[in-house]
Amino acid sequence: MKNHREQNSGLNRRDLVKSAATVGLAFTTGVQGTPQTAAAAPTGANPIRQENAKRGTRDWLLNKSKFLSVGSWAAIGQNVFQRAAMVALTALVFALLSSPYAVQGQTDRPNVLILFADDLGHGDVSYNGGDIPTPNIDALVADGVRLTSGYMTAPVCNPSRAGLITGRYQQRWGQELNTQTEPPSGSAKRGALPPVEQTIGSLMKKAGYATGVIGKWQLGVDDGYHPLDRGFDEFFGFAKVSNFINPDWPGVHEASSRGRSPGPRLLRGREPATLDMLLTEQLAREGIDFIERHKDEPFFLYLPFYAPHVPLETMNKYYQRFPQFENETKRVYAAMISALDDAIGAVLEKLRENGLDEKTLVIFTSDNGAAEYIDTDGARNKPLIGHKRNLYEGGIRVPFAMRWKGHLPSGAVYRSPVSSLDILPTALGASNASVPSNVDGVNLLPFLRGERQGDPHEYLFWRSGPNAAVRKGKWKLFLSDSIERLYDVQTDPGESNDRASADPAVASELREAFRKWNAQLPNPRRATRKVTTQFNGDKVEWDI
Repeated sequence: MKNHREQNSGLNRRDLVKSAATVGLAFTTGVQGTPQTAAAAPTGANPIRQENAKRGTRDWLLNKSKFLSVGSWAAIGQNVFQRAAMVALTALVFALLSSPYAVQGQTDRPNVLILFADDLGHGDVSYNGGDIPTPNIDALVADGVRLTSGYMTAPVCNPSRAGLITGRYQQRWGQELNTQTEPPSGSAKRGALPPVEQTIGSLMKKAGYATGVIGKWQLGVDDGYHPLDRGFDEFFGFAKVSNFINPDWPGVHEASSRGRSPGPRLLRGREPATLDMLLTEQLAREGIDFIERHKDEPFFLYLPFYAPHVPLETMNKYYQRFPQFENETKRVYAAMISALDDAIGAVLEKLRENGLDEKTLVIFTSDNGAAEYIDTDGARNKPLIGHKRNLYEGGIRVPFAMRWKGHLPSGAVYRSPVSSLDILPTALGASNASVPSNVDGVNLLPFLRGERQGDPHEYLFWRSGPNAAVRKGKWKLFLSDSIERLYDVQTDPGESNDRASADPAVASELREAFRKWNAQLPNPRRATRKVTTQFNGDKVEWDI
């Protein structure tokens, strides 16, 4: 079996300090010392890094030993050489420890775990009053901070993931639709994240974290775009689409073939992998394994599940939990959410088992709202209107919570608007690492702890082809061709009462804010596919 982390990932500063200390110990004990013993890494150290450190130190010392054995001057000069080596070692360690990503406080830095659902609607979780029980998700929220106005940067999955992974509005490089007719600026393929954009993986790796992504990547798997080329040490998952089951297995249930692919298309690193069990369970198993292998070092795990995205597929043990749902689509959909909840519970239990609850910042959310084509009872995004693919609240306002036991309040509710853009700077802030100056997101930790007052963002913006929206405080302005609607989404989350005529100054301010933001961006992309919605008498066409 291949090593989980690529051989060329190199040593980070933590490993260099270990190697430097090994060399210094060998010098101070003389060339007859035992470098192999000095180089032994602590329990839980990464085996690739450990072997690289041993091999490099051993080879260097052997060469130096040969050099010192020639001539009688070696014994005389040994003390001088030892002193020089220790001076150099001290300078090296000082330089490394002075780095913003150095070892200081490493034991205080938390792990970061992102649990990311796919097409999970506001009304799909029982803590929001949904009729599908999600006890593990509910417990996670109860132990942390519930973000009631948590948004994604897009109503569809590809641009939404680009915004999360970079902490930047993806419209800045023209990545705003799933089926846009031209690639993003700087990218060779539609949907691929331009190589120039830094990812949360690369930044957390630079900060000394073991990094992994397990699940749906969707930002390119060709060379230069693959997760292993974007700062992640490990990858298990798939490029864009997958199946949840093998239809030949006993006890499977399928409500629709929509979204079904020719095969699971799983990858471990860059090599094909096999679907061994229900996909949701397999992704959880891989996540648990990642945590076990990296429990003794800071880790960053991005775990983008595929449920409850189509195809609607599940196994009998989950299906049998919902005899009350006569509609087959809803019954399988509920089973998929139940499997997701079990998977999240299993991953969280692994943290608890290893004593990592207070050492791990857990972030839970979804890439966009529930889709219209699975919403058989109109309750999947309740009480919000709209769905995946549009900028009504149901398309972009999603379940969102953060938990860091002992560091964030438990059972708290935070009502100010926040965004998936904030995940990257919040993770970096928790790790005491620098946040790039071009990031659009905000470190939420001071706000969630009550250390900073006011809203994290003056405005949040959306642009999806020809349609747009702006939120400031309780207000949201929706813009589409000749349509302009202003809603107080705090008291009217269903966007039923247009306030544009009653509060023209607010509408004018938000319109001007959007104009200035939009002026920084390339022209809106257009899509090969379109859908039409009709809410509150407004008929709107959406590029998707």
